[in-house]
Amino acid sequence: MTEGRATGRRGGGGAARRAARGAAGVECARFIERNIPDFDLLNAEALEIIEQNAEIVLEEIGVTFAENPDALTRWREAGADVQGERVRLPRGLARTLCATAPARFTQHARNPARNVDIGGRSLVLAPVYGPPFVRDLDGGRRYGTIEDFRRFVRLGYMSKWLHHSGGTVCEPTDVPVAKRHLDMLLAHMTLTDKPFMGSVTEPSRARDSIEMCEILFGRDFVAGNTVMTSLININSPLTFDATMMGALEVYAATNQACIVSPFIVGGAMAPVSVAGTLTQVLAEVMAGVAYSQLVRPGAPVIFGAFVTSIDMNSGAPTFGTPEASQILYGAGQLARRLGLPFRSGGGLCGSKLPDAQSAYETTHTLNAALLGGVNFMLHACGWLEGGLVASYEKFVMDADQLGALHKLAAGVATDPEAQAMDALREVGPGGHFLGCAHTQANFRDAFWRSELLDYKPFETWDEEGARDTSMLAADRVRALLARYEAPAIDPGLKEALEEFVSRRKAELPDSAY
Repeated sequence: MTEGRATGRRGGGGAARRAARGAAGVECARFIERNIPDFDLLNAEALEIIEQNAEIVLEEIGVTFAENPDALTRWREAGADVQGERVRLPRGLARTLCATAPARFTQHARNPARNVDIGGRSLVLAPVYGPPFVRDLDGGRRYGTIEDFRRFVRLGYMSKWLHHSGGTVCEPTDVPVAKRHLDMLLAHMTLTDKPFMGSVTEPSRARDSIEMCEILFGRDFVAGNTVMTSLININSPLTFDATMMGALEVYAATNQACIVSPFIVGGAMAPVSVAGTLTQVLAEVMAGVAYSQLVRPGAPVIFGAFVTSIDMNSGAPTFGTPEASQILYGAGQLARRLGLPFRSGGGLCGSKLPDAQSAYETTHTLNAALLGGVNFMLHACGWLEGGLVASYEKFVMDADQLGALHKLAAGVATDPEAQAMDALREVGPGGHFLGCAHTQANFRDAFWRSELLDYKPFETWDEEGARDTSMLAADRVRALLARYEAPAIDPGLKEALEEFVSRRKAELPDSAY
């Protein structure tokens, strides 16, 4: 028993209640429950063809589980054909194993009011993940630091429409790789009370994530509940490396959720056709999800699909394209047929700046994710330059637009108040509705309104400095950070977390890997 685990027995439930009371001043929308239909792009015949072809891929071509003897043993005992590191799955084996994964689960936050349900008709929004660089109007493009990371966590906490704090919102490159996961987790656990993601860059870092959660929530609570979601990328095509699978094994064994997600640039890491890419995506996801269920039947898992196309002239990935949307729609249908929660989408773009290109590409992806039935949207705000950059301005621009997704997902009301027959009778032919009783009763909530974009007359806009959207966003970043107050946390828990981080950092080398 480590010091961290022993400390973790101290009152998680009481701390959660205090955190809930302390966070009352920060408004956070509940996760989205869609009241609109999903867009089903593929007909039944097309879906069956892709599913049959995915079974052929698993049975005849197989997948590689590299440098992972335990995985090979598990597969062999489950009835797979294992030759070297290549695993070939008999037809139907993967789908049968996937059936034990839950269709919906709850990820708990330290503030119970921030808990999220993942699956079914829900949509949970989380920020950008993984960029080594950050950008803002003041400092330009530069390597991210731990202070940048903390600022992004604060912005996520202050953002009404974000439900989840995410994971590696930027890489803190001023902290050694072997230690930075500890500082990142500590920020998520103390600077916000929204749910967060665990570390996956090495299995021991996943175990550190579990131990820190046992301090924060209590060991018994973690044993019986899901408190982390983590991103497990597949090395497409058809390769599962020991690092990611090692992290998956840690999380699955402890009933923590994993997003099993191919990382595909179409034309480079998958076929150029939509149907071919979907076949590969389905085969890879089924193999990864099935393996999680070999580790622990019933472990929560999410069907991931991160797919971009490629510019055939430069080789650069492209975002917001029609083909990427088609793959997203198709993958959503395949996930629902498997009975699994679905992850895809985000505010994706290839632009270097938060400009018109970034807005067009981001909007295409956000709308596709809403209509495509995504349940967990990573990269919902802040993504720039193909994921290389976390942008402060784009973070708040995207976060603002996420409010429109909430409004669209609510659907169209047809109750007596929404029918507005009294207003139609009151105004009659040739009148206007500005002063009628129905408008006066409903105008505050009738239309979604941006908290960022400028709707002022030209003269007012000009007098205030003729600011464009990036300048307005920079002002909003400064305003949000200026009024940030950390949510309350039990001082004993905070001290225990800090002690754990200090001890582990002292034990670990200043490794670059």
